[in-house]
Amino acid sequence: MAVLLTLVLAVPACAAPGRPVDLATVKSVERPRPVGARENPTPKSTEVKPVPACDATASLPPLDPMPTPGEMPAGSTMREIQDAGKLIAGVDQNTFLFGFRNPTTNALEGFDIDRVREIARAIFGDPNRVQFKVVTSLGRVPALENGDVHVVVRTFTATCDRWQDINFSAIYYVAGQRLLVDRASKVTRLDQLGGEKVCAAEGSTSIKTLLDHPADPVPVQVPNWTDCLVMLQQGQVAAVSTDDTILAGMVAQDPNVRMVGPRFTEEPYGIGIPKEDEDMVRFVNGVLEQSVAEGDWADSYDRWLGRTGERRPDPPPLRYRD
Repeated sequence: MAVLLTLVLAVPACAAPGRPVDLATVKSVERPRPVGARENPTPKSTEVKPVPACDATASLPPLDPMPTPGEMPAGSTMREIQDAGKLIAGVDQNTFLFGFRNPTTNALEGFDIDRVREIARAIFGDPNRVQFKVVTSLGRVPALENGDVHVVVRTFTATCDRWQDINFSAIYYVAGQRLLVDRASKVTRLDQLGGEKVCAAEGSTSIKTLLDHPADPVPVQVPNWTDCLVMLQQGQVAAVSTDDTILAGMVAQDPNVRMVGPRFTEEPYGIGIPKEDEDMVRFVNGVLEQSVAEGDWADSYDRWLGRTGERRPDPPPLRYRD
């Protein structure tokens, strides 16, 4: 009987809920920021050493005649690439419509990716002889300077500052900086965002524009544009500001955001090429001329950017320095 009583008394003790040893005190429910996000990252451009003026949109004339695919001239940069068996291209994988990874096929696709494949086809006769290397906005110039890639095709604005360190092809697309906001926002212009957080990618011209704007928005830089979209969705920034082509991809991904206001910059996209590889610059410009002349540029625009609803513009005129 004593044993039975002991067991009965033990049941409530075993069934009683346990108490945590350490209680965590939650003081904030703020959502985590993307890794690497920083506010007011760099000084205003007026505090940076001046850059000599140039025409950043003018490149080197194309090769004439262009070599036959698979028969690159001996001693040329293109022959080195042909002998290596692959074109190494720095690209993005997070910018929908320009350079993004298709979740179904895991392949990289987009308007910029088409430009890479045109170059590969012109060298090898095969558009798939490419090794893609994903680079951030900040990593574009170093990837070329360090010889990690042969070209960078990544919504890359040609500027006089960047021309000091690398070469650019002729301009193959012209974008412009605008704003992306939540659909419920009443903001339509950057000058309404004084003191408000506005997101852009590290190493982009967009960050410099925000830093120099007289309204004094608070620039928030992140490694990738998708981080900006996440911060806007989470209410951590009032707006995203960059090229309208990049913003159009975000609108296509999220119906709860919208692009507002007119363009307030001009962003001419060129293909980045190492400074010493001038023959490659001329070759790539020949590829771009063929792309425009044969309708490949227009087909690529319709395939990717046509879905934004914007009327297809004429290809930018290919301009040269001499």
